[in-house]
Amino acid sequence: MASKFCFLFAVLVFVCLLHSSSSTIVSHDGRAITINGVRRIIQSGSIHYPRSTPEMWPDLIRKAKEGGLDAVETYVFWNIHEPSRRQYDFTENRDLVRFIKTIQNEGLYAVLRIGPYVCAEWNYGGLPIWLHNMPGIEIRTVNTVYMNEMQNFTTLIVDMLKEENLFASQGGPIIIAQIENEYGNVMGQYGDAGKQYLDWCAHLAESQHVGVPWIMCQQSDAPQPMINTCNGFYCDQFEPSNPNTPKMWTENWTGWFKNWGSKDPYRTAEDVAFAVARFFQLGGTFQNYYMYHGGTNFGRTAGGPYITTSYDYNAPLDEYGNLNQPKWGHLKQLHQSLKSIEKILTYGNISTTDLGNFVSVTNYTFNGTTSCFFGNANSTNDAVVTTQGGRQLTVPAWSVSILPDCEHEVYNTAKVNTQTSVMVQTPSKAEDEPASLTWSWKPEKLDQTIRLGKGHFSVNMLLDQKTAANDASDYLWYITNVHLDSNDPIWSDDMILHVNATGQVIHAYVNGRYIGSQWATYGVTQYSFDKKIKLNVGKNLIALLSVTVGYQNYGPKYDLIPNGIPGPVQLIGSRGDEKVIKDLSSHKWTYKVGLHGLDKHLYDEKSSWQVEDLPTNRMMTWYKTIFKAPLGEAPVVVDLQGLGKGLAWVNGHSIGRYWPSFKSEEDGCNLDACDYRGSYYSDKCDHNCGQPTQRWYHVPRSWLNDDENTLVLFEEFGGNPSLVNFQTVVVGTACGHAYEGNTLELSCEGRPIKAIQFASFGDPQGTCGSFEKGNFEGSKDALKVINNACVGKETCSLEVSEAIFGTANCDNTEKKRLAVQIAC
Repeated sequence: MASKFCFLFAVLVFVCLLHSSSSTIVSHDGRAITINGVRRIIQSGSIHYPRSTPEMWPDLIRKAKEGGLDAVETYVFWNIHEPSRRQYDFTENRDLVRFIKTIQNEGLYAVLRIGPYVCAEWNYGGLPIWLHNMPGIEIRTVNTVYMNEMQNFTTLIVDMLKEENLFASQGGPIIIAQIENEYGNVMGQYGDAGKQYLDWCAHLAESQHVGVPWIMCQQSDAPQPMINTCNGFYCDQFEPSNPNTPKMWTENWTGWFKNWGSKDPYRTAEDVAFAVARFFQLGGTFQNYYMYHGGTNFGRTAGGPYITTSYDYNAPLDEYGNLNQPKWGHLKQLHQSLKSIEKILTYGNISTTDLGNFVSVTNYTFNGTTSCFFGNANSTNDAVVTTQGGRQLTVPAWSVSILPDCEHEVYNTAKVNTQTSVMVQTPSKAEDEPASLTWSWKPEKLDQTIRLGKGHFSVNMLLDQKTAANDASDYLWYITNVHLDSNDPIWSDDMILHVNATGQVIHAYVNGRYIGSQWATYGVTQYSFDKKIKLNVGKNLIALLSVTVGYQNYGPKYDLIPNGIPGPVQLIGSRGDEKVIKDLSSHKWTYKVGLHGLDKHLYDEKSSWQVEDLPTNRMMTWYKTIFKAPLGEAPVVVDLQGLGKGLAWVNGHSIGRYWPSFKSEEDGCNLDACDYRGSYYSDKCDHNCGQPTQRWYHVPRSWLNDDENTLVLFEEFGGNPSLVNFQTVVVGTACGHAYEGNTLELSCEGRPIKAIQFASFGDPQGTCGSFEKGNFEGSKDALKVINNACVGKETCSLEVSEAIFGTANCDNTEKKRLAVQIAC
């Protein structure tokens, strides 16, 4: 018995020792996050697991690691995991555990932002709509109903991850967790209850005992031990409210989101790098790119309302996972420069000297070694500074130079030494694929609704769409009957149907006939639909189809913003100069959630459809076609030009809402290259004016079959499917521009370099697509040198030096550059 006890005791000791040896101690002091007692510089990037597919995750995370990141950050999206109360879903691209383990397999840390409110331009801010419909609930404030649900979900997530040993304290990759999200931006609207709720959130977080620090972003009064962090385009001036917490930046906005009707946002690599370098110059030690990969809002996940299906965000990895160059490469080089002085940045003494005219120098000194940042925040004028050794250094306007030894510049944020890739969509090269797709079709069956008035339930009032539809569909029918006799005071030949709407789109039918549609634009939460109508003596049926394009995801008490048809709904008649109004708002209204084709799962139906008399520009029509997957491994997109608005599925997978007929504004785009200098704002460098907001839609490779595939469209507005085609997204051309002393890497990302279209070593002029030789050149033929080094290869590296390209006939003080353009 004693020997058995000793054996069990030995096993217990072994297990405890094994656990302690594999666990990671994550903490912090006033300077940095510490890992096993060592202060760390942490570069992180947001990759949201449901905005890609499990098959994409390894490649995305590997590219994040290659780009110099230490961690991957993600929100946890409550509404996809608990779509109905106490019914959970962690399958496919909702598999949070698999995603965290994929991060772990690549040797990176994870930052888990549980929220569970997330904003994120995600439908309803990530909260499930059924919360809204719970009796007595108030969201994001002191309310027992809401707090019980939030606690249940938060604990569910934490316990699930604990069971898989995924927190750092268990040997897992998760080093930081977040509770709530940007509550400080809206807390004032909740009064004293807001502060009480905040304290409760902190207590809830601590009670989970995850063994890693908790953060609260945009929360200057974060209760201890929560760490307050910053979100924004720039956070260099941010100072944590608690001197014992490090300077952390949880959302460095690498670009911006798109809404239907907007132009394409663009933030330069130089400006993002400037913001990051400036942050670390002034004492920052943790920063996270929001987004590093934006991805796609599949299905009905886009919020806003009016957020597009694409969530590219102009991030370092584009929507499909391609490198967005030069942003990815320029930031990679910045990360390498900062990592090389990590010890000095986290342990050194800091002193900053103002040199005037928005120019400053910051010295970090540790154990007799000094590293320097020269920062020039002047948006127009370059600065000439003097190093400690007396060397003259030009720091361009709106840039930061990093000098690890305070003498030699290894990186400047305005000097891009990486390639610029020009991505193109190329026609599908599927085997035996015909030149155009063959379509079949079915009409959406409307008669039961618009002629017979049948629905799911009826009440004597107008209901909010969140209440009536419970987020089961974008589509909700509001149906009522109106009985008029010939002596009714409102009767006239000049009657108007007036509808006050807060849904994004409304389609109106009277007595089975379509009378018109109307839709709002981004930022408009209420509008009026007014249409002249003809009614019958006796019974009349009015059917209004309200369509959402995502629910509100941000703002104080955003959950109370109405959606659908709040009313009034009125008939307005005229008798001479007098107006007569009949208010229908309190009539008996019948509600039908969804559409017939959605109920019947036409997007996944195998039966044959009609092929004759294919209609075009016909509202409420279903289309189907068979296609073969494009050859190769490049990302696949479907070009939906020619269509109106609707929903699309490939092999039963929803690729999201489409709306190519919604064009961006004609004005506001500048054809000149974007000037990186000066503060960035979301529409500073917009492009794509007057074009479809989104024309191409991502089709993940893992959703495609090797043989036949099915594309199904529900066309709501009316369009012509004959122009629809599948394409791949590849690097068309790439341009490199690098300064002497650097190495320029050129790549066609998986395809061979076909030709060198331009090359010059000296002082080449112009930009990608319009390079010209300058006033002096290296003695060797740069075109020939690069042709021999690169053509036929997928990647090549070029040392930018006179040893490779020959002595240039110029003053040796001139800084020489290499410019190259390649065809892929």
